[in-house]
Amino acid sequence: MSSMRTARPCVTALGGGHGLHASLSALRRVTERLTAVVTVADDGGSSGRLRSEFDCLPPGDLRMALAALCGDDHAGRQWADVLQSRFGGTGPLAGHAVGNLLIAGLWQHLGDPVAGLDQVGELLRTRGRVLPMSLTPLTIEADVIGLDPLRPDEVCTLAGQATVAKTRAHVQKIRLEPQDAAACPDAVQAVMESDFVVLGPGSWFTSVLPHLLVSELAQAIVNSPARKVVTLNMSSAGETDGFTPSRHIELLADHAPELRLDVVIADQTFADAHLETFVSSLGAELVVADVAMRDGSARHDPLRLASVYSEVLGC
Repeated sequence: MSSMRTARPCVTALGGGHGLHASLSALRRVTERLTAVVTVADDGGSSGRLRSEFDCLPPGDLRMALAALCGDDHAGRQWADVLQSRFGGTGPLAGHAVGNLLIAGLWQHLGDPVAGLDQVGELLRTRGRVLPMSLTPLTIEADVIGLDPLRPDEVCTLAGQATVAKTRAHVQKIRLEPQDAAACPDAVQAVMESDFVVLGPGSWFTSVLPHLLVSELAQAIVNSPARKVVTLNMSSAGETDGFTPSRHIELLADHAPELRLDVVIADQTFADAHLETFVSSLGAELVVADVAMRDGSARHDPLRLASVYSEVLGC
């Protein structure tokens, strides 16, 4: 007797940069019903230059998400390589990613960021869709302590994703400017229609938490019937240097008190003894697994992470 194939779950993954790239590279192996919602606060490098010159969304993190979802055929992979390549030399184009220029050019031509991203997705034959979290370029502001060694307890404000990401000061809280920026309607719809919403991994203050600071998007995440899954980083290096795994979860609650989690995924090297008790107290399930790359870097192995996602998503 033949049986109907169970439909794959509908998943929305939120983040930015290399963390979202890793999550998408894993999730695409689990489901084809996949949407990436990407931060739009980058102001450094090629993205920052294009954002400043054309007053457009920063395209870099969106480009990386598109490349992660490229088609499995030769054409898809080849176009992904082209998008990720950068101009050399010392001229005006030096350092620009080819994909950033393509995306910015399509935005200028079409006048619609979502349509431009969809068109690049067609070119790459992506397994899923890539959307910005807002159609407004955003700026991250952070309250930090320890910026001035002579005044270690003084609270200072830093502005800009590139600045916040590189600071050696202790970040306490972030916010976005403008604070009343609207969420991308398609992103809100994707979250509300999902079976699972995945946050992380990634730079916690500049790639993960910003999604909880755009009011409409945050409310969609909270109110969506989807199960909420958080994938923790491999370590506490970078923006959250010295933070415990539990502190990463606490930061989500600090910035979105109404958010309720269902599953927290942690690599076995980053899950301390307190994490399971803390996650259980929140009513969530902790999944500890070996998801690390074998090269010694603090990165997720997409194949190992895909195996964990497959179990969590019930595939």
